[in-house]
Amino acid sequence: MRPLLRLLFTSLFLLSPALIAPALAEEAVAAAPASQVLSYEGDAQLAELASKGTTVVFFYAAWCPNCRATVTELNARWDEVNPGLTLVIADYDKEQALKARFGVTYQDTFVLLDKDGKGVELWNSGGVNGLNAHTSAL
Repeated sequence: MRPLLRLLFTSLFLLSPALIAPALAEEAVAAAPASQVLSYEGDAQLAELASKGTTVVFFYAAWCPNCRATVTELNARWDEVNPGLTLVIADYDKEQALKARFGVTYQDTFVLLDKDGKGVELWNSGGVNGLNAHTSAL
């Protein structure tokens, strides 16, 4: 092999990981499951969602200024939420049994569920940063 051709071949071989890595990173991001927001429909729904991946219940009250601010922030920054997260919105005023089950006593409360649908962590407000901080290790 000629020296110039060998140099060109070696350069391409050495550079190829740098050229390929961004494409792989873009592919991995594209393959990550999208986060979603759903309305609470019942315990069976929560159990199914929790068994499939990271699920957080958000107790929202329409009259609550903190809740409205949280929803505004979530709408503005949803693309920053950890991939694969399912956020389930539950009506704070209507879902008395659900609140009791998770020990929720305040609106604008988030509850992280384990794979069995049990509440494992509870926090108030925090928006996108709070969601990401409480679900990043999962």
